[in-house]
Amino acid sequence: MSGGCGRNPPPFPDDEDQERAELDTQVLDSDEDDEDDEGEDIFTGARSKAITPTSAPDEGDIFSEEGSYVRSDVHHTTNGLHSDEELDLFTEATVELTLTNTTSQGRREIIGPTVSACNTTHVPNSILKPSIVTKTMEELKEEESGDQFELNIAVTNPEKIGDGMNAYMSYKVSTQTTLPMFLNKTFSVRRRFSDFLGLYEKISAKHSLLGCIIPPPPQKSVVGMTKVKVGKEDSSSAEFVEKRRAALERYLQRVVAHPSLLQDPDVREFLERDELPRAVNTQALSGPGLLKMINRVSDAVNKMTIKINESDNWFESKLQEVENEEQLLRRLHAAVDSLVNHRKELCSNTVVFSKSVAMLGSVEENSALSRALSQLAEVEDKMEQLHQQQAFSDFFILAELLADYVRLLGAVRCCFEQRMKVWQRLQEAQSTLQKKREAEAKLLWANKPEKLQQAKDDINEWESKVSQYERDFERVTCTVRKEVLRFEKEKARDFKQHIVKYLESLLHTQHRLVKCWEAFLPEAKAIA
Repeated sequence: MSGGCGRNPPPFPDDEDQERAELDTQVLDSDEDDEDDEGEDIFTGARSKAITPTSAPDEGDIFSEEGSYVRSDVHHTTNGLHSDEELDLFTEATVELTLTNTTSQGRREIIGPTVSACNTTHVPNSILKPSIVTKTMEELKEEESGDQFELNIAVTNPEKIGDGMNAYMSYKVSTQTTLPMFLNKTFSVRRRFSDFLGLYEKISAKHSLLGCIIPPPPQKSVVGMTKVKVGKEDSSSAEFVEKRRAALERYLQRVVAHPSLLQDPDVREFLERDELPRAVNTQALSGPGLLKMINRVSDAVNKMTIKINESDNWFESKLQEVENEEQLLRRLHAAVDSLVNHRKELCSNTVVFSKSVAMLGSVEENSALSRALSQLAEVEDKMEQLHQQQAFSDFFILAELLADYVRLLGAVRCCFEQRMKVWQRLQEAQSTLQKKREAEAKLLWANKPEKLQQAKDDINEWESKVSQYERDFERVTCTVRKEVLRFEKEKARDFKQHIVKYLESLLHTQHRLVKCWEAFLPEAKAIA
């Protein structure tokens, strides 16, 4: 029974009037019997019950993370029809000395008392204590539906602005959301590549010090942008622009999927504000510059001779896992890159083969053989298109996913590096404090009272610093652990979706290949 009631509810008679009369009698009797029961509620048999989540939060929700929020245990009804179990007053009325409040990070915190009731109209008002807030079923449904937010971001319509080497690409960033933090539900802005790098610079300066995983921006390409700037219109330029557009879209989606980064005012300004100040000093924020910075972080972690003395080796083992996984993903990405290049070469060779067969068919005197060769050339043309489509799938679905996670694992290593820096700062502060105390002891031994007060002030100052650094280390440790767990959950979901999508594309391509050859088979058999 809900609420842990120690006694069974009385049977309900069929007659409605008799039911109400007996219920009122039981309520009065219970009030008299439990007068000295220190506020025990007759509907629950206990004074309070903590809220427990009824189901795990949806993985697709941008606020979903372990322990992010809890949901009230509410029995839903449909079309106003209740079962006999739902009409049981003892199961519906549950006094819960908690109240959920939505924080700025999209989480719910327990701050006070409330009542969770499926149908509070059956609960006598005299039973409810004055300090308890009554909430109807509609209000509870509104609270739960308030956590189901949507945020869809798309980067589209790349447009070249300017001429010559001063030209740049502008992208349309479209946002569709139900989040109340935004002024409108649907809006769009134009952004250039340096604006994306400027956004990374701003959020990294604020959140990386806290141990957050900051998604890295896409890499720069001097060769690709030079072709676009000088106006060289070819397939490679169009492919470069499309690759960059897709990379920028994935970058923004990863940023807004982070619950802390989404609340950052710079992110909201990037999505909403029409014009942004020109971003400067972004050379080291993308491409080789970013990779060098990440490698320096890795080298710094490896060269540290001081180890954190902690009983839990979770951080050490997890860092080793991240480094090993990064190396394996690099090898896999290189293999997939070779596969993409192989398919592109196959496309080129198929085009040459198709043209050669078509020319051979045009000079063949045997009509059946000539027709078959012409049909074979058409089939090879279709093969070339299918190979080209599959090459795009190999790159955009699989290769880019691996490249993204190689960079993300580098960002994860940066989190461990930040934790190590905070710990080293704490160790240095503790060492300085010990020296200050030793200096005070020497002053006491030398009987120099004129310098003793200054020594005590120094000790108090460094004791305060040590306490602050200890809190910083605990906070960063908690954040890094939570960030790594969230990253692993998102990574597993991401890989599952992309691998399934990639296998579906392979299967679809093979089906079309088989159909093309099956259609050509009668022509081959018809050759005399």
